[in-house]
Parts: sequence; structure tokens; C-alpha cells
Amino acid sequence: MDKLLGGQIGLEDFIFAHIRGIKKEVEVMKSEDALGLTITDNGVGFAFIKRIKDGSVVDGVKVVCIGDHIECINGKNIVGMRHYEVARMLKELPRDQSFTLKLVEPMKAFEMLEPRSRGGGGKTSGEGKIATGRETLRLRSKGPATVEEMPTEFEEKAVKKVDDLLESYMGIRDTELAATMVEVGREKKNPDEFAMALDEALGDFAFPDEFVFDVWGAIGDAKNARL
Repeated sequence: MDKLLGGQIGLEDFIFAHIRGIKKEVEVMKSEDALGLTITDNGVGFAFIKRIKDGSVVDGVKVVCIGDHIECINGKNIVGMRHYEVARMLKELPRDQSFTLKLVEPMKAFEMLEPRSRGGGGKTSGEGKIATGRETLRLRSKGPATVEEMPTEFEEKAVKKVDDLLESYMGIRDTELAATMVEVGREKKNPDEFAMALDEALGDFAFPDEFVFDVWGAIGDAKNARL
């Protein structure tokens, strides 16, 4: 129990366990700059494929699936890296050349999960609060996991714009990284403060100044309802 996210389980909680399944090795031809992948991680060094864009390079490689754990890229073990570091590695791979991915497909308990019924109104949480049905689980590399309200209109627009900028810069969409950058820049007063906070939050990812300024501008546009 002391190894669980919050040390306790509620009656309404879901538990998701990734159990190692089939190991796969696949060769991918990088015919475009953008592979069409969105990558996330669990905060302790395991990167997973979160989304595959329809019609993208990776979408044509049917053996690659949502939920796959990325273990190696071109023989380099990437276990221990954050999702944005993995995204950068894939971005830096040369175009019009093939590369290899070693993946681990999780075992599947269900082929499909149906949406829960919306009938009956809101549920009461363990703390006596009324759940709205719009909560989401937020995992962080530092600090505990928390259940938060779904993103506000500002957050949705800002994250989408920053995600678009990430795709332009990195060639891979990454909503987790975009959300982190928006959260970092929310209360900052100028680009310099934002750049310093971004370095503290994301380490030595080394975004160029022009890109950081564009992200700051996107966050400001979302705050002022210009998006």
C-alpha cells in the first residue's frame, strides 16, 4: 500500500497496471519530419506511445500500437529518459533513413472499454465533494499524483497552440509537455522569468530562445482570449 500513488484506494478509483506482454522490434522509414507520435511517460523512466496520428508515418506501421512501451531506439536503451527526451531523439533522426524501435506491448485485459453511464448525476468523492464527471488524473515526475478538474478553456487553447509549436519544432506532438509548459508560464510576468522557470522545470532540454518566445506569446494570447 505504501507504494501506491496516494497510499490509499477509494471505492470509485481505477487502477491501471501495465504488465509486460509481447516484445517487438520494428524498422521504420522516416519519410517525413513528423512521425505522428504523441509520447508520455510514467514519471519513473518508462515512455509510452499515447497517440498515433491518422495517416502519419507510424500509422502505416501497423505493428506499432498505442500503449506500447518504447525500450530502445536504434539499439540505444532509453529506459530512464523523460518523454520529451525520447521525442527529441526521434526528432533528431535523419529523414529518408530507416531506424529501429524495440517495443514492449502491454497485455490487454479487455479489447474495449465502454464509457460509464452518465445517468444518476454526480458521485460523491471520499472527501465529501461532489464529483462533476470532469476530473482527470494528473501524473507528475515530482510530487504526488492528483485528481484535478478538466482543463479550462484557457488551458485547452494554450496547450493546443503550444502542442502545435512543439510539432513544428520537434516533429512530434506532445500534449503532456505542452501542458507542463503552459503550467510553468501561467503566472510568469515576462519571457525572461518564463525561460528561467522552464529551465528549472525541464532541465537541460535547451529550447532555442526563438521557440521559448513563441511559446510565451501563445500563452499570452490564450490568457487574453486572442486564440
